[in-house]
Amino acid sequence: MTAAPPKVNHARLFIAGEFLESKSDRWLENRNPATQEILSLVPCATLDEVNEAVRAAETAFQTWKDVPPLERARVFLRLQKLLRDNKNRIARCITREQGKTLSDAEGDVARGLEVVEYAAGIPSLIMGEMCENVSEGIDTYSVQQPLGVCAGITPFNFPAMIPLCMFPVAIACGNTFVLKPSEQDPETAILIAELVQEAGLPQGVLNIIHGSKGVVDALCDHPGIKAVSFVGSIPSGHHVFERATSTGKRCQSLLGAKNHAVIMPDANKEKTLEAITAAAFGASGQRCMALSVAVFVGKTNKWIGELIEKAKNLKIGPGSKDLDLGPLISPLAKERVCKLIQSAEDEGAVIELDGRSLIVPGFESGNFIGPTIISHAAPSMEAYRQEILGPVLLAVEAETLNEAIELINQNPYGNGTSIFTESGSSARHFQHSVDAGQVGINIAIAAPLPFFSFTGSRGSIRGDHHVCGKHGIRFYTQTKTITASWLGAS
Repeated sequence: MTAAPPKVNHARLFIAGEFLESKSDRWLENRNPATQEILSLVPCATLDEVNEAVRAAETAFQTWKDVPPLERARVFLRLQKLLRDNKNRIARCITREQGKTLSDAEGDVARGLEVVEYAAGIPSLIMGEMCENVSEGIDTYSVQQPLGVCAGITPFNFPAMIPLCMFPVAIACGNTFVLKPSEQDPETAILIAELVQEAGLPQGVLNIIHGSKGVVDALCDHPGIKAVSFVGSIPSGHHVFERATSTGKRCQSLLGAKNHAVIMPDANKEKTLEAITAAAFGASGQRCMALSVAVFVGKTNKWIGELIEKAKNLKIGPGSKDLDLGPLISPLAKERVCKLIQSAEDEGAVIELDGRSLIVPGFESGNFIGPTIISHAAPSMEAYRQEILGPVLLAVEAETLNEAIELINQNPYGNGTSIFTESGSSARHFQHSVDAGQVGINIAIAAPLPFFSFTGSRGSIRGDHHVCGKHGIRFYTQTKTITASWLGAS
């Protein structure tokens, strides 16, 4: 925490259609993860500024809720073009402040763009239902209406995609929105807000504030906010869910993950190892759908050596498109990952490939860790129980598919899982029996397109609704059922 020097760029607030300088006296540093250069200082918004953002959203809601869905859709049709035209600009911003390779950053924007395109179909997505003549001369029908002001609290690892998974769907449904992006990479959200404004969204419909726990608590407590969406760390997610629901708000809270991939003996070896390498180490493992555990069934344990060789060939560094991994988000994140790797070794696992000593020439101060593969891992180990969020893959062995499924289902998290097999019978048994939100068959990262909901089970989610798709529409709307009698009407 620091006082804000005048010569450093300050992350701006976006309230009631204006980009504003915060009046806060508490600021956080937004650093380039590859160089430690201070890119901007991020304000911890004051309580007055949080209240101002909510008031702006409440005022805008009074008119936005009555805007015809087709007109709302046109805003998102314009926005998707602007996002497409500015894709490279946004990706460069992500690379600079989050550390992703440029190609990975472009994928971040592309996934968010898909949600915007989905939101543009809102007229058909919020249609209600009707049953005529439920009794003589009586009809019953339902409509989907917006809730009011909604809030979104988003993590550092997808600074474009996750905000775009939240506010377009909420706003298309007729709500207004207050977004708190991660304080570790806030400039991407502000850049997107500039495009939202250019697309013609009325002032106050989207507002952006910055900060850490104090701002999160203020959003959870504010009586003007009706629903809170959260994606992030496990402790923070539980805190947000408890605090928001204790004040009567709807809350969807997406938490941690420990994603497993099962490798069957009949799998295509080359394609499987390529997929696992990309899923385990891409984005430096900093994604909720990263592959954390490879379960080698039967004789496939002999493939581990070839997997190590593929991981050794990955290119690591800052920025450019031809790289495979960038840095971790912060020195603290790097320190945490290194400690978890060490804990695995201390508890009896074998470090087959160790990325902790990696130095990238010219970027010695960057938060880099190379691909790391740990064998002989056990579910009781700290590195197995924790979500690592780094380029670390645990390799375990199972004798049968059922043993692998049991291993996955005993893990506390149920975000995603995959199986690699050429057997339809094995794939069918796996998808039916495994307890996870996203299931991939010969696909290591089974993140769905936005017209399907991003789901989860067990310790990976709290709340009754999921993100995007039909679940997203339901979360951001309330159902009103009308029963009408027309008997005697002239």
